[in-house]
Amino acid sequence: MGFIGRHHEQQVLADLLAGVRDGRSGTLVVVGEPGSGKTSLLDRVAASCPDVRVVPIAGAEPESCLGYAALHRLLRPWLGGIDALPEPQREALRTAFGHTAGGTTDRYLVGMAALTVLAEASTPEPLLCVIDDAQWLDRESADALAFVARRLHAEALGLLFATRPDGPAPVGDLPTLTLSGLPEEDARSLLAAGVAGRLDDEVAATLVAGSGGNPLALTELARTLSAGQLAGLVPLPRPLPAGVRLETHFQQQIRPLPAETRLLLLLVSAAPPGDPSLLWRAAAHLGIAADHMDRALAEGILTAALDFRHPLIRSAVYRGAEAADRRLVHAALAAAYDSALDADRHAWHRAQATIGLDEQVAAQLEQASERARSRGGHAEQAAFLARAADLSPDPRAQAARLVAAARAHLVLGDPDAAGRMLDRAEPGLDRPVPRALARQARATAEMYAGQYANAPGILLEAAKSIAALDAALARKMMFEAMQVVLITDDHATMLEIARSVLDMPAARPDRVTYADLFLVGCATRLAGDYVNAVPLLREALAADETLVEDGPPLAVISFLAADDLWDEEAGRRMWNELEAYDRRSGALGTLRTTLAVGVAWELRAGRFDAAEALQDEAADLSKVLGPLLVGGVERIELLAWRGREDEVRSLAAGATGLGFLVRNSLAVLEISLGRYPEALDCLRPSLERDKPGAATRSLHEIVEAGVRSGDHQAAKAALVRLEERAPASGTPWGLGLLARCRALMADDDQAEPHYRESIALLTRTHIRTELARSHLLYGEWLRRRRRRADARAQLRTAHDMFTRMGATAFAGRARTELQATGERPRSRDDRADRDLTPQERQVAGLAAAGATNSEIAARLFLSTSTVEYHLTRIFRKLSITSRRKLATALRETA
Repeated sequence: MGFIGRHHEQQVLADLLAGVRDGRSGTLVVVGEPGSGKTSLLDRVAASCPDVRVVPIAGAEPESCLGYAALHRLLRPWLGGIDALPEPQREALRTAFGHTAGGTTDRYLVGMAALTVLAEASTPEPLLCVIDDAQWLDRESADALAFVARRLHAEALGLLFATRPDGPAPVGDLPTLTLSGLPEEDARSLLAAGVAGRLDDEVAATLVAGSGGNPLALTELARTLSAGQLAGLVPLPRPLPAGVRLETHFQQQIRPLPAETRLLLLLVSAAPPGDPSLLWRAAAHLGIAADHMDRALAEGILTAALDFRHPLIRSAVYRGAEAADRRLVHAALAAAYDSALDADRHAWHRAQATIGLDEQVAAQLEQASERARSRGGHAEQAAFLARAADLSPDPRAQAARLVAAARAHLVLGDPDAAGRMLDRAEPGLDRPVPRALARQARATAEMYAGQYANAPGILLEAAKSIAALDAALARKMMFEAMQVVLITDDHATMLEIARSVLDMPAARPDRVTYADLFLVGCATRLAGDYVNAVPLLREALAADETLVEDGPPLAVISFLAADDLWDEEAGRRMWNELEAYDRRSGALGTLRTTLAVGVAWELRAGRFDAAEALQDEAADLSKVLGPLLVGGVERIELLAWRGREDEVRSLAAGATGLGFLVRNSLAVLEISLGRYPEALDCLRPSLERDKPGAATRSLHEIVEAGVRSGDHQAAKAALVRLEERAPASGTPWGLGLLARCRALMADDDQAEPHYRESIALLTRTHIRTELARSHLLYGEWLRRRRRRADARAQLRTAHDMFTRMGATAFAGRARTELQATGERPRSRDDRADRDLTPQERQVAGLAAAGATNSEIAARLFLSTSTVEYHLTRIFRKLSITSRRKLATALRETA
């Protein structure tokens, strides 16, 4: 039978293939109800491209909880070459596939390794990966393949998924082609093609309407109805045997088969595809001879490759079987697996074969869950632990396993599933430490649900309950509570946590870690003792310890601490270490937050393009990882500095969380536009709440806004704090801002030395935005004193600095002042590298610094083919022919 209909869909797939042949990557998710023709369409594509290597796999329901099972089957042809991968990717893939024991891995680093493997495989010939029944992919494989799909660009590689409408979320936002029922004319043609004799028109219309044009339903109707029924001589059965209930239809076809054949079919449905050796070992354990498969082969239920004629038959067989038969088959598979070499699959099938309570099986599953966790298989870990809980006879052991399962669900970003596990665990949590761990998980779930205000209190309560039993765990929970409260606006909770930390003996261990120093330092600072908090926070920022920390990323608290001390050297050093660690280890979840912190440092240095590149990279990661829990604030500060008022106000209106950052960013915009009362309104909460980092960074803004708006009381209050804190910190950044604020508050005949001191101190820093503002304010003061020549020098410097940065509104303010002195400032042409995209600027900068294509690819989580593609475009845009000329070209456009 020829392929009928689906002309538009075939053209879409042909276009994807044409791009792959031309060296352009492509991804498509074909979505349709069971029987809509997804598999037939994929098979047709595979058969139509002899010049493209096609690698097909299919998700399997019984394997859907076994982490990386599908990815392993997809990458199997190239696993012999994984030694050539960059080390972090190589170790991640080995750990994920169980080749290396004892390590841990990041699921997105596994995705990066898969991208590298597939990109290299597409070099000799174009490659098309066809993933059918994607709704049955294990979560880890789905995440990894979605990562690959979102990072494709110029690899001659195509990914083609087929899934049901309720398919996996990781592929839900990729380009989609939806299959509905066939149009009536095509549906009639398909039906007629499957009928050997006469087909009555009225019967055909009834069958097309009853099936909704579903191709598989029509095909099965043509196979199962008698010639008399199709010819209209015998009444049609009611209801129709297929319709939309295809699984039931297939189950009815299977039911008349001999019991041994049905059991073998059930074994095929439960076994991983493509492993006939395992299948026959399990069949031997069941005592069933191979010839019992003949009937299923003869009736076309199975193909010669021992796979089902249609993927839907697999799920129909498995779901339609008796529970006792399913347990029997799983027991056979457990026996067929080597309990030493395939311990996890052995444990899973053994658990599926068990009814009632069995601590031995539960313990085996718990051990398997730890191996799954170390491989980054958190969905597998959660499934193993949940099943282990079901089998646990001891309520305490059951509760502990449910809490551990909840934590695994939280790693996956599924707070609803975590909440269900925690609810089930409650009755068995009759001891303080397990109960505190459950509360800790509940707090994380609250944050995922956007309820930040609830989380610190939950964590603090949990910490207090175990302070005398497990001081280290109590400190860890307090540290998490402190990190969370620092990004919220709950002033009362912040003070309560500070007092509780300082009153709790567990907060001051004999041997302190960097986390302990941060904890006590922030608590001391929140309690109002800035001077004594400085050495604690400075020591924490200088600590040379592991940078891995559970809970909110360390980048945030280190950034706030550095801000509070005006310590750019320590803050940038720690940020550089965190970024390098995240990139080296492939910790993309924390890298995204680390990049957001880096944006702030680049903004202060006046490198707005570099800041935008980091923001774009973080946004690109969000396409893979999902949106940040705190949304809508990533670009506000950059846009404020660039003077893009409408965009700033729009983003500020829709932002959630990090209110202090939103307010400070709005204040920068208002000051740049000369709207000082509005700026002061934005900043008053920071003055009142005095939050570490947020309040300190706004003190100089409050002084300027207060002086210019006539609110000298607010300006004086901010200056008093500055005069206490900047000398205690002792950094050029803080002292330079203090000198500027003293100048703003001083009488005219006393202001000038302070302005000069501010400029001299800030010149010693990389905080170029504040240096330019000191030049601007000094120039404005000089113009009001009618010292035009001196004013021009300062204003010209400020104008040139702001213009080079791209700080449009501040540059406009400096231009207006210059014009008032009688000078017409020269306008600058847009820089030539404005045509480079942010990612091209990143690639160009790394290449100019001497990084190889492979090193650039590993750093930016791209394939080498994509890096080569970007470099080709960069060379063309900058009119150069060699990477040796990149550094010069970039300097000339700076």
